[in-house]
Amino acid sequence: MSTNTLSSTADMLSEAERILRLNDKGGYTVPTHGLYPFQWNWDSCLTALGQASFDESRAWLEIETLVAHQWEDGMVPHIVFHVENDGYFPGPAVWGTGRHTPTSGITQPSVMGLVIEQLWRRGSKTEALKLRCRELVFAANRWHAWFYTCRDPRDTGLVALLHPWESGRDNSCDWDVALAAVQAENVTPYTRRDTQHVDASQRPTKFEYDRYIALVELFRACNWDNTKLHDASPFQVVDPGFNAILIHSDQALARLAADIGETAISEMAEARASRALQALDTLWSADKGQYIAYDRIKQKPVDSASIGGLLPVLVLPAGHPNQAHICKSIGRILDLAPYGVASHDPEDARFDSKRYWRGPSWLVVNYLLIKGLLQNEQPALAERIRQASLRSIAKSGCAEYYDPHTAEPLGGKTFTWTAAMVIEFLRDAR
Repeated sequence: MSTNTLSSTADMLSEAERILRLNDKGGYTVPTHGLYPFQWNWDSCLTALGQASFDESRAWLEIETLVAHQWEDGMVPHIVFHVENDGYFPGPAVWGTGRHTPTSGITQPSVMGLVIEQLWRRGSKTEALKLRCRELVFAANRWHAWFYTCRDPRDTGLVALLHPWESGRDNSCDWDVALAAVQAENVTPYTRRDTQHVDASQRPTKFEYDRYIALVELFRACNWDNTKLHDASPFQVVDPGFNAILIHSDQALARLAADIGETAISEMAEARASRALQALDTLWSADKGQYIAYDRIKQKPVDSASIGGLLPVLVLPAGHPNQAHICKSIGRILDLAPYGVASHDPEDARFDSKRYWRGPSWLVVNYLLIKGLLQNEQPALAERIRQASLRSIAKSGCAEYYDPHTAEPLGGKTFTWTAAMVIEFLRDAR
């Protein structure tokens, strides 16, 4: 279907389902063919929301396949290499994690809790599905506990990223200073694959990629021992967006666990979320009117206003004084770039409307912002984001991301989680 035919709800839903089926490998989906030929963590979880609209059991299987490769210490890796494919770098040999089914050695944003709660609330609630749900509740709880054990060793209440890839926002301006401090002079020579599929102007730079690989090589030299990686890493950044997603997932996990009778897990998840939520306000910037990251190595805030600092709207309680400031920031960004919330402040000199996470709009983040705004009784602003997202789809189809000024499709095409978000945005209309 050509992108200029997506003029109705029916067209959009049909195209979204087509893409989800196109990228389905049986037990998992790939984000898109060619560029990303394996299973990615938060992609799969969010994809399950879309799958549930036409195949409930398949949606649960998507997450079960991911969790089947959870590490013994509780970490859920960010990539599972189910098949051999040399079209992606870095592949299993570079990671060298030693798993029976190869995986990467780092993680990604923990959207699993919020997704399995949605699947359960909307689903058939049969006894068989309750058993499947319980297994995922246990897995999510182990993963969340791992975060605070291995990524918050000083017990601050907030977890750190040890690699930009863990954020899901690989080349965000938020990481510039911390990443520049990573030594990459002796990185093993490599050939990138991403720029063979997508124009290099839409991807991270070589300077950034060298440091991405240097961190992988450092962690590999530590034998992927998660009790050591935090203190060994020269990159330790506390991201408000990543932490907000984790808090929100723990809140969802607490509700879900209580609903299925797992009281102990519910209490653990609620305790983690409550403590982290209190700590989150240490990242507030009155000057920026949003939350900002903190560099643990330099022991100072990161002077950068990205979409990560708006994501705490997911967890702010009703009446929180920072809520109005975040809503104002979101509205200003939409005024400047009307095709979805830009991933970086358009008024920042580093803003780049086409380069991955340095400006483009991503529908998955729009979805999370909408979710937070609706929880905080901001339906008008939530609807504004939803309509901006749907205009991008109508104009350019299900791309990986979009120029927020023009809706030009960027990155990979026929993109799985974008298609899943289309289904979410159209639930009410459907």
